Amino acid sequence: MEWTLAYILSQIFTVITYGLLGATYYAKDRRNILIINFLSIIANGVAYLLLSAWSGLAMCVVALIRNIIFLVDEKKNGKRDKINKTDVIILIILYAISIISAIFTYEGFLSLLSVIATMLYTLSVWQKKTNIYKLLGIPIGVLWIAYNVYVMSIFGTILETVLLICSTTGYFLEVKKRK
Repeated sequence: MEWTLAYILSQIFTVITYGLLGATYYAKDRRNILIINFLSIIANGVAYLLLSAWSGLAMCVVALIRNIIFLVDEKKNGKRDKINKTDVIILIILYAISIISAIFTYEGFLSLLSVIATMLYTLSVWQKKTNIYKLLGIPIGVLWIAYNVYVMSIFGTILETVLLICSTTGYFLEVKKRK
C-alpha cells in the first residue's frame, strides 16, 4: 500500500464517514438516522472512489438511492409503525439493485462483504424499529470491518471497530431503557 494523495484523502473522508455513522446510533428517530446516514454515504463514496474499491462505491450508490426512497416515502406517507405492501416492494427493488451492482463490481468473494453489509443495513433501516437497527449494526459492523481490511482502508477498519462499539452500546442502552 502506497501513501498517495488519493489514499490520504480517502482516509480523511473515511474519518468523516464514521463520525457521522457513529452519530446515527444515538439518533432518536428513523428520519434523523436516514439524514445523517445520507451525509455519511456521500463521504464514504468519495473514500471508496479514491481507493478504487468499486464494490464499496456501488453499495454507496445503492445506499443513497435507498435513503432517498425512504425519506421521500416517509415525507409523503408519514411515519408508520407497520410494514405495508409498498414497503415490501421497495425492499425487493433495493435488494435487486444491490445484487445487480454486485454482479458488475464483483472482484472475488471478499468484495461481496460490502454487498451483504449493505443489504443487512437496508433491512435495518427499512423496518420501523430503532432497536432492530441498532441490533443489526453489530453484524453489519463485522462485515464492514472485514471489507475495509480487504480494501486496505486503515481508518475504515479502525473506525468501523469504533462504530461497532457504538452500535453495540446503542443497542444495549435501548434494551436497558425498555426494562
